[in-house]
Amino acid sequence: MRTLILLALVGLGAQLVDGSLGMAYGVTSTTLLLAIGTNPAAASATVHLAEIGTTLASGASHWRFGNVDWKVVARIGIPGAIGAFAGATFLSSLSTEIAAPVMSLILLGLGLYVLLRFTVQGLPARSDKPLRRRFLTPLGLVAGFMDATGGGGWGPVGTPAILASGRLEPRKVIGSIDTSEFFVAIAASAGFFVGLSGEGIDLYWVLALLIGGLIAAPIAAWLVRLVPPRVLGSLVGGVIVLTNTRTLLNSDWMAAGDGVKTAVYVVIWIGWVAAVAWSVRAYRRDKAVKAAQPQESDVKPQEPEADSVSV
Repeated sequence: MRTLILLALVGLGAQLVDGSLGMAYGVTSTTLLLAIGTNPAAASATVHLAEIGTTLASGASHWRFGNVDWKVVARIGIPGAIGAFAGATFLSSLSTEIAAPVMSLILLGLGLYVLLRFTVQGLPARSDKPLRRRFLTPLGLVAGFMDATGGGGWGPVGTPAILASGRLEPRKVIGSIDTSEFFVAIAASAGFFVGLSGEGIDLYWVLALLIGGLIAAPIAAWLVRLVPPRVLGSLVGGVIVLTNTRTLLNSDWMAAGDGVKTAVYVVIWIGWVAAVAWSVRAYRRDKAVKAAQPQESDVKPQEPEADSVSV
């Protein structure tokens, strides 16, 4: 019972982050399932089954708040589903001994990307140019494959890539990515059922993650307008890096000693705290600069001077 409550809380927290940042539900949830010893393929399958419900609720909530670009959803969601099915069947064919460290490496890489991307760069400037199918199709294929094999990756790959293009406002990037993930979750789940035949999937765990995510989905869609993504990205990236580093250090691949583990953890904690502090400072600085700039409504148009009349 304690495990189910913990999973529900993880599902709630992960969906709050995912719905407001456009990433990290799958990565965060899968990381926890791996940490408690779940089979990698079963962990990813469990998360993707829960995501069918959470992404549907999240997409509906984002649509309600006007955060969805349906053209982007269609152009990235379909190739994403194809990539996810391929990734799920590939992961199901790997042995547990190989899959666990491989998945942790993928998750670690995604965590580092999220941490550095939002700490160093923040959000890019926008452009008015439209997003092309030739950009969204390969992005969807890669992100879908990464999502299924890593237990997460749709958001960490797709959201920063579209944000970096500067061609869609951040809230619509997040809403569109969350909505299109519904197709990815269905395709990945189908792939895992083909590869695993349902073996190792605990439906109670799926339900616990789902309940937490359903509670958080509408709250996250509202918070996306309020929470600074730069700070949240640094926080989430650090959690993912720390947890998956621990998994790798304890794996047979490395079998690191206690001294090495302690040194690595200290370095990660110092870097993580510094990254969050940097993001908070950068956010406050940008906010102060924006507040200091005159708003259009504050600038009153000058009245034309009356022409002088000669008598």
